[in-house]
Amino acid sequence: MKRVYVNEEWCLGCHLCEYNCAFADMGGVSMASALMGKEIHPRIHVEEGDAITFAVSCRHCTDPMCMKSCIAGAIYREDGVVKIRRERCVSCFTCVLVCPYGALTPVEGSPMQKCELCLSNTNGKPACVTGCPNHAIVYEERGESL
Repeated sequence: MKRVYVNEEWCLGCHLCEYNCAFADMGGVSMASALMGKEIHPRIHVEEGDAITFAVSCRHCTDPMCMKSCIAGAIYREDGVVKIRRERCVSCFTCVLVCPYGALTPVEGSPMQKCELCLSNTNGKPACVTGCPNHAIVYEERGESL
């Protein structure tokens, strides 16, 4: 299965992946008009360290701990993509605690959120991949199981 991978050595820490992710989720014709003056809630997050920056998003694990631990049954798999049924999520934070990648994020007043690859919103590639100016984020199959 194809997954989003980050080549840390190429990440500029520009956060454009976050804006492209938020735009893909919100929709609209123009990114500026869709996001201007709004608080964004991207499903990918750039982490910045002293010597390295990298984007963190869901790995869509083969055996996802978040799905196993979800007490409400809100997390499920569809065509290999791990998704959240937002109407079922009770915001118990169990998925946040068990995810080894830190890929699930709470949003105040809303259910958990995570990367669902936004393939239906884009041209067959996640928005974070197409919006990365340095090609640090790729969408490919590597044959490893997570």
